[in-house]
Amino acid sequence: MIITKPSFGPWALIALAVVLFSGCASAPTVLPAARAELVPTGKLRAGLILSNQVLVTKDSSSGELRGITIDLGKALAERLGVPFEPVGYANPAALVKSFGSDEWDIAFLAFDPARAEDVDFSPPYMEVDNTYLVTANSQVASVEAVDRSGITIAVPERSAPDLFLSRNLKSAQVLRLPGGSEAAIQALTSGRADAYAENAHMLSLYADRLPGARVLEGRYTIIQHAIATPKGKAAAAEYVKAFIEAAKVNGTIDEAIRTAGLRRTRVAAPSQTKRSPNSSSSGRDISEGGMRISDTMRAGERGLGAQCEEHGERMYSEIVWSN
Repeated sequence: MIITKPSFGPWALIALAVVLFSGCASAPTVLPAARAELVPTGKLRAGLILSNQVLVTKDSSSGELRGITIDLGKALAERLGVPFEPVGYANPAALVKSFGSDEWDIAFLAFDPARAEDVDFSPPYMEVDNTYLVTANSQVASVEAVDRSGITIAVPERSAPDLFLSRNLKSAQVLRLPGGSEAAIQALTSGRADAYAENAHMLSLYADRLPGARVLEGRYTIIQHAIATPKGKAAAAEYVKAFIEAAKVNGTIDEAIRTAGLRRTRVAAPSQTKRSPNSSSSGRDISEGGMRISDTMRAGERGLGAQCEEHGERMYSEIVWSN
């Protein structure tokens, strides 16, 4: 089997390389530069926002952390052949404050252009509807009716809702709070806020604790969640990108979403990049940005098993990132 003219996007091709290679060995070979940048301490340290229950929850009895970020973090650590170590932060502001501190190797958080100035983001792995929670006696009836004079919207400080609404609201005021259910409920019941902005899954959990409260239909935006790596670690960032694309293709992310029971949440679409107009017929040039994949990714007459044995390491190491 010779792959010559791929008809799908380049990240899907990279994902295929990762998936094929992962089937050849329990711990796939990782380029030395990627390993050195991703696991300098010999373990994969993952920054987690503990107040965001879409990302992670803690078992009240055992204290065990669970959720999509735990599942993905462990899967990446297993691929790297190292232990997984969660590094918890109380809220988004605390994790953002840790940028540049060398406390984590990867971090799970929502993509935002402001954050992208300080960290490199993978393609999104998950999309989450964001809307508002209002009390039973609220006069706010719809998402569209929130942004008007005299309305105060509470948000978790330095969270994705805070960043988005601070840029886009025209009339309503923003009230910044620590993350978590207690601060949200207190702001609504005390009258300090007319609405609380967050992801729809978390708001549905808060509504269960606030009789008569409503999670508004519709959404003011869709938040994309991704994995961040520290700036200046290009090899680590590219390896994480390939891992995420593979996880979207092979069902890992979909299974994690279902296991966590996340509402109004879905797997992000595979990333697409235009092919270079100078692409050769062999399919080596597969993106405008100069990403190339070697045509050694083939299974000869001896079948996939023999191909993995002979070319397994080359399959990954010959993915060259020139941009």
